[in-house]
Amino acid sequence: MANAESMTTGQALVKSLMRHGVDTVFGLPGVQTYALFDALHEYQEQVRYVGARHEQGAAYMAFGYAKSTGRVGVYTVVPGPGFLNSTAALCSAYGANSPVLCLTGQIPSKHIGSGAGLLHELPDQLATIRLLTKWGERIDKPEQVPAVMDEAFVQMTSGRPRPVAVEIPWDVLAAKGEVAFGDRRAADPSPPVDLRAIDEAVALIRAAQRPMIMIGSGAMNIGADVLELAQRIQAPIVSFRSGRGAVSDESPYCLTCAEGYRWWDKTDLLIGIGSRLELQYFRWPSRPPNLKLVRIEIDARELARLPAHASILADARLATPELNAALKRSGFNPRSMEAEFAATKAQVQREIQEVQPQMSHLRAIREALPRDGFFVEEISQVGFASYFGFPVYLPRTMVTCGYQGTLGFGFPTALGVKVGNPSKAVVSITGDGGFMFGVQELAAAVQYNINLVTVVFNNNAYGNVLRDQKRAFRGPLGSELRNPDFVKLGESFGVRSLRAHTPEELRASLERGFAENGPVLIEVPVPQGSEVSPWKYLVPGGY
Repeated sequence: MANAESMTTGQALVKSLMRHGVDTVFGLPGVQTYALFDALHEYQEQVRYVGARHEQGAAYMAFGYAKSTGRVGVYTVVPGPGFLNSTAALCSAYGANSPVLCLTGQIPSKHIGSGAGLLHELPDQLATIRLLTKWGERIDKPEQVPAVMDEAFVQMTSGRPRPVAVEIPWDVLAAKGEVAFGDRRAADPSPPVDLRAIDEAVALIRAAQRPMIMIGSGAMNIGADVLELAQRIQAPIVSFRSGRGAVSDESPYCLTCAEGYRWWDKTDLLIGIGSRLELQYFRWPSRPPNLKLVRIEIDARELARLPAHASILADARLATPELNAALKRSGFNPRSMEAEFAATKAQVQREIQEVQPQMSHLRAIREALPRDGFFVEEISQVGFASYFGFPVYLPRTMVTCGYQGTLGFGFPTALGVKVGNPSKAVVSITGDGGFMFGVQELAAAVQYNINLVTVVFNNNAYGNVLRDQKRAFRGPLGSELRNPDFVKLGESFGVRSLRAHTPEELRASLERGFAENGPVLIEVPVPQGSEVSPWKYLVPGGY
């Protein structure tokens, strides 16, 4: 074979990662993946390895890396329980449309499917992989590595980005073969923009009196085009979680979920760009009569799930400029609504100040965090309030896990965000319940000197569960927690640990933390039951 080199499958995998621009691999080693780790050791000058203390942590780190950078996040784990331990993060990456690659070991080739009960054997690991990811494959010999890995990257980066996984049997990883790398495959081309669908959208826009734009993660890289569209048709831009930051919250056109709801009852046209439209079709209680729908969406299955009056199957990066150009040609020029948008924002901002102490804490974080710093939320009372109460100025700087709402994702995800953005300030906000899911990764933060600042809001409870059990059921069970002294716990890991009792102390602690060289932990004690529910702003009309 021309240009072929003799190498192990492990070496071929690492070389393939380098060919695709991967500079970091997260993971946790084990006997089935020794040959891969040996290759990572060989190429450690080119590919950084960051180890986790639990497979879930490794996968979340890869997720945070991918979500914050837009590049592929890679992690490796042993098969069976190792892979299964990582699947909560895979589900988060799937729900948040993030390109994450899992490289998992497998039992020896000749025993796959035998049911012999070998170490870490699953009945059908590849079938499980394919249930939880966009695409999955097995490598059976070294020569297959270039083609399989090329396909993995094409799958992750074409169409709707989502995680994929490749499994490699124990014996195959160590096997040698003649491996030839050809030209790297590019992502599949996006579907061409249907200009008839653009014309249908223009006609609907021209007929509308109160249009609204809803953006999701599919609009993350086209903020300027979305803002141009909003100004051209005088529509508010609403985002919930994944779309936040695509357009700066400083713009009068950019509305949070709480602000956007004030425009919903009179909206007659909804334009969805790269969004599942969760707010309008799941969270907001009713839809205005005679509402028309335009969707720009790259996933045909998503368009089939929620059909529109004008469906544009295309990459939003291509379709949105086409829509702007068509509207410009049409001469559409509605009166300015900018003052009304600004007034709505100001009114709602005054109202949401009742959500205390969360809003005061969020204000302190925003004041301490640089404009280009990263804010990683968590399933917590402060995290929920951040969906409408934390201003976001730049794309990707608010990291969430999307619709999965995975408790405990925040802290390990934030470690990956910081690894991917070493020169930027990164803050992880978490509740005491969620933080304890991944507390062991404090050891990884110290070992790899990751300057992440983590704020633990400690109310000694799964706060939402506790509130619901008191409000609608017989009473608390399993929702009240007994916690360690988080400052002493952090110090036992070698982490600089502080306690802040007020928002002012929190701001000062954050500023100190961002100036440190290593990880920092800040505990904020919150009296149990003192937090005002944020839910009327997240699910208006009832939760």
